[in-house]
Amino acid sequence: MIRQYELVELVKTYDPGADEDSLNRAYVFAMKAHGSQSRASGDPYFSHPLGVAEILARMKLDSASIITGLLHDTVEDTDATLDDIEQLFGPEVSRLVDGVTKLTRIELQSDHTRHAENFRKLVLAMSNDIRVLLVKLADRLHNMQTLHHIENPEKRKRIAAETMEIYAPLAERMGMQRLKDELEDLSFREVNGDAYQSIVTRLEFLRKEGVDRTRRVIDELNTVLKEGGIEAAITGREKAPYSIWRKMQRKNVEFEQLSDIMAFRIVVDSVPHCYQALGLLHAHYSMVPGRFKDYISTPKPNDYRSLHTCLIGPERQRIEVQIRTVEMHDIAEYGVAAHWVYKQDERNVEGRQYRWLRELLDILDHASGPEEFLEHTKLEMFQDQVFCFTPKGDLIALPRGATPVDFAYAVHSQVGDTCVGAKLNGRIVPLSSVLNNGDQVEIVTSKAQTPSPTWERFVVTGRARSRIRRFVRQQQRGQYIELGRAMLEREFRHENYDFTLKGIDGVLKKFKADDADDLFAAVGAGLHGAREVLSSVYPAAKNKRKPEGVVSLLAHRRKKQKSAHAIPITGLIPGMAVHFAGCCHPLPGDRIVGIVTTGKGVTIHTIDCDTLESFAETPERWLDVGWERSDDGNQPHVGRLHVVLSNEPGSLGNLSTIIGKAEGNISNLKITNRSTDFFEMLVDVEVRDVRHLTEIMAALRAAPSINSVERARG
Repeated sequence: MIRQYELVELVKTYDPGADEDSLNRAYVFAMKAHGSQSRASGDPYFSHPLGVAEILARMKLDSASIITGLLHDTVEDTDATLDDIEQLFGPEVSRLVDGVTKLTRIELQSDHTRHAENFRKLVLAMSNDIRVLLVKLADRLHNMQTLHHIENPEKRKRIAAETMEIYAPLAERMGMQRLKDELEDLSFREVNGDAYQSIVTRLEFLRKEGVDRTRRVIDELNTVLKEGGIEAAITGREKAPYSIWRKMQRKNVEFEQLSDIMAFRIVVDSVPHCYQALGLLHAHYSMVPGRFKDYISTPKPNDYRSLHTCLIGPERQRIEVQIRTVEMHDIAEYGVAAHWVYKQDERNVEGRQYRWLRELLDILDHASGPEEFLEHTKLEMFQDQVFCFTPKGDLIALPRGATPVDFAYAVHSQVGDTCVGAKLNGRIVPLSSVLNNGDQVEIVTSKAQTPSPTWERFVVTGRARSRIRRFVRQQQRGQYIELGRAMLEREFRHENYDFTLKGIDGVLKKFKADDADDLFAAVGAGLHGAREVLSSVYPAAKNKRKPEGVVSLLAHRRKKQKSAHAIPITGLIPGMAVHFAGCCHPLPGDRIVGIVTTGKGVTIHTIDCDTLESFAETPERWLDVGWERSDDGNQPHVGRLHVVLSNEPGSLGNLSTIIGKAEGNISNLKITNRSTDFFEMLVDVEVRDVRHLTEIMAALRAAPSINSVERARG
């Protein structure tokens, strides 16, 4: 345990102007406040805040951060208050302590929800002052260093898993490589102890065998650089156990097959010397193709800068080399914490926002809950980067596998929402195209465009996915409200009762709804039945109509298509509150019926669909629907055809030509059976209505190469 004067001296080595008096008072205050409290190890509890303060001091942080480290548990675990801290140490320290304290006051039921909610609150707290995160990371590191004292193995694993999933990636995004490696290795040892021990044992063996080789490599690299006039400090760095294990899993290779367990770091005094050193090494040794990365001209989002290359170096060994300046090296090791050393005039970082942090906050605004927020931010933090450019030359960093839609949302949420097309290096491409390093991306927008639910299938960034999901939720709620109101009006009218908002307002409490729209949405989503609401508003309606035990399919199929009580569905967006069944592919003009599905809305079937047999015993789920409105008649609907085609040259081309000339569009085609003479296939065609599909079928039947065409069922 570091002593009081040792802590003060440590801070003064890098910050001679540190407030020595405040540091001493904070030390004494925390020690007295925690008093006789002890940890699981049996050590005095004060050893924990002191350990956190020491970690922060070794990051070379400012006095306010060190004092916060000493005091961060006093408000939560002792009689001390924020007012006490503000009076003794000022508003800045009080605000930082409050930010850290709030993160621990989480009392939610499930472990997973608490885990997600913790992260959500962490992002909120650090959005005002990034030092809150630095203190929290130091707090987590010290807890991980002493994790072995906790007796419950399940608790140890849960804490280690949370560290691996949340705090280590955050440290990486902060650019704090050393802290990230230590958090990962401490977690790895707990989560997968056997794998950890295996890698550590092999590293120890290599260390003994390779000491002389490492020294020889460093000496030879030094000689090459000195002959070229470059003075450099060269060190050999062993990769962390978890980093090695992850690479073994990703590449599916054995430990012995890895060639870059040792990396060599070359530190020079200026950026021109970085490139000069790179040129000397590439001129002297063969470079491994595809392994050169320039993070100086295009830094990582966490401000990491360095040149990476892989060489067939001294003794014909394949080695990884990193070249950087002293400042770049400190930022690579300590990340944002290093800015306190190099930007002494900008110590007060309150409100300083990093791009990635702004993106996390944007996701926070649009996620429906803590779990969704955690899911999206994992997408943001865990993937490798690609670097693309706007037409003006601005650099946008995205996860690997990103698409133009991800790029559009990275530029601005409004650009993403109104994106209709994209040009990749001057060429129009689909929105689902995968971007590569160096691509220039131009986004085409339209004020009439809105996010498409289908985009969620291919976007990879959390920001894009959260915006799309939010739009879908808003649209879906509107559709549920419209459908639910129509269902209630139809039910009331059918039973000869007046439908009034006053009557609906009277039963809101019973259905746990805040307003009429909430109740309409619940009915539209199938969470409550229209009959159930009617019976609550008019209790006399309960016994007025005898419930049917089984739906008579024959009676339904004999009904006329148009009914005074049919609910119009043409104005509703497919895929939101209304879904068209994939078994029968109903089209405008077909006689249809709706089946209410809990939480999903209404699924539309044709009246002769065989699937309806399975709903015969649940009459309350049947809904009388119809194609009553034609205000969006130009919207395409998908009809499915079963086609038997002659197996001869040009027959498939003939099929697509006929459909195209008839103004249909093939959206999918699947060959289900093939023989020497014939092909059987299912063809999905976008058409206006059933009449349009019938015209296409007639045109196909007239073609000699087409043996038969029927509308597909099932």
